[in-house]
Amino acid sequence: MESLPTVAAAGPLSLLADFSLEMTGKDVANLEAAQHAIPAGTRVNVTFLGNEDLELRLAAARAVKRLGLVPVPHISARRLPSRGAFVEFLDRLREDGTGEHIFVVGGDPNTPAGPYQDSAALIESGLLEAHGVRHVGISGYPEGHPAISGPQLWSALEAKHALLAEHGLNGGIITQFGFDTLPVLAWIEAVRERGIDLPVRVGVPGPAGVRRLLSYAGRFGVGTSAGIARKYGLSLTNLMGTAGPDRFVQALADGLVPHRHGRVEMHFYPFGGLKATSEWVAAFTEENRS
Repeated sequence: MESLPTVAAAGPLSLLADFSLEMTGKDVANLEAAQHAIPAGTRVNVTFLGNEDLELRLAAARAVKRLGLVPVPHISARRLPSRGAFVEFLDRLREDGTGEHIFVVGGDPNTPAGPYQDSAALIESGLLEAHGVRHVGISGYPEGHPAISGPQLWSALEAKHALLAEHGLNGGIITQFGFDTLPVLAWIEAVRERGIDLPVRVGVPGPAGVRRLLSYAGRFGVGTSAGIARKYGLSLTNLMGTAGPDRFVQALADGLVPHRHGRVEMHFYPFGGLKATSEWVAAFTEENRS
């Protein structure tokens, strides 16, 4: 299992040294347009949406690999109609050489389409390692989840951490996005206090329009009080404006204490587009080198 390394105090460049991105199955052309700004070997998560089919997801993962990046296909437990569908997806990923890294998630449907109630069930099945999966990402919720209680979230995280160890799988946590670093820092510290030593990738939106950011925040239960909005750089009075994660990344770097927070990196949700997000990371990195 990956564990907490001994590291120097993190600065913005440390946080961005191995950032990851997210895309949908329909974003291949956008990924190609952003390729010039994405370092080789960057992890790119490919979502598992209800309106996309198997072939689209597989084609997206192949495109990520073709561009010299690392595909991380998502598997949504409650969207899988059967064990056979799960096996078929894993078989096809292995054939394409795109299935070493996987991200498991429960998924949105209230009622499972098949036998898998949650992401823990996917790990527990034993099918991941049987199909050559080496690294499994799981979700973290620093600000909670609209439909799941805090105690349930902690119990699920601890269970998945234990299951990864039991099945000999390396793992990592990717958090839901947010606009405030304080709950993120407190949550990571609470994760470590529970003995969970997995690396954490902190989710943050790439640069996007304020209206769009607030819409996504409302959908996922992310705090957007006036104080939080100001700290992040959102203007609640100018919804036509745009905002980037500059302040968030700097504040996160300033607040991290390596011996308490362990290994922390960034995961970008490109609500404003893969090209805009990737170019922002490149520009921010260059500015902080000088």
